[in-house]
Amino acid sequence: MVLRSYLFVPGDRPERFAKALASAAHQVVIDLEDAVSPDAKVAAREGLARWLASELSEGDKARVMVRVNAFGTVWHDDDVAMLREAALVNVMVPKAESAQQLDDIAARCSTGVALVALIESVAGVVQMRDIANAKPVARLAFGSFDYCVDAGIEGMGRELDTVRSAFVLESRHAGLPAPVDGVTLAIDDAARIVEDVALGRSFGFGGKLCIHPKQVDAVNSGFAPSEADKAWAQRVLDKLAQNPPGAFAVDGKLVDKPIIDRARRIAAKG
Repeated sequence: MVLRSYLFVPGDRPERFAKALASAAHQVVIDLEDAVSPDAKVAAREGLARWLASELSEGDKARVMVRVNAFGTVWHDDDVAMLREAALVNVMVPKAESAQQLDDIAARCSTGVALVALIESVAGVVQMRDIANAKPVARLAFGSFDYCVDAGIEGMGRELDTVRSAFVLESRHAGLPAPVDGVTLAIDDAARIVEDVALGRSFGFGGKLCIHPKQVDAVNSGFAPSEADKAWAQRVLDKLAQNPPGAFAVDGKLVDKPIIDRARRIAAKG
């Protein structure tokens, strides 16, 4: 399954966990970091551990991810130890800034851990190639707002074009899925989320971080191939099956290897 939507849920709001799982979000990200105040972090971790042990079904386990506190904070080691005890393998690492950090975290997690490296600083962007190629990293995600604060960038538009392209290029170079775009803070602005999804998709992102269930449907549909694209891809692949050697035409246009590759990618996205 292509994972497009990553829905954040505050780690100290256990009453929202099941509601988030009832949404159409592809991944529910229980957040022990920014969404939880320092004085509530220990209680949030302990509550999450109880929920993982007693209320999370095996069927839902693959949809749950936890964003731990950042490497080097006073809460980080205990967060990772709790996830190891729970045998949870989907982990989001905030403020990812080096491959060594990620390797260290993975070594302390359960076997088969898959890390989403949330890059949200200048240091992380500079180290992005090494991060993308770190063995435990399953995907890159863009912490766009934190990055802008760190870099001193005031806009969220074309000011980020270079960084967005870097995410896509480094993900492709490392053989990772298309990266996950940052959040849209506007919860009730349906047009804005559609616009932001379209922008991310145009750069080559494959999913988006969500801060409210209202955003999930727009993210899932916006990053999915359109019905027209899927129909075109199927026509190309059907014609390829009939004419495997050489170039051929579909809809009056020449089809060669790059076009075939595009059709296969569309078909794989479903």
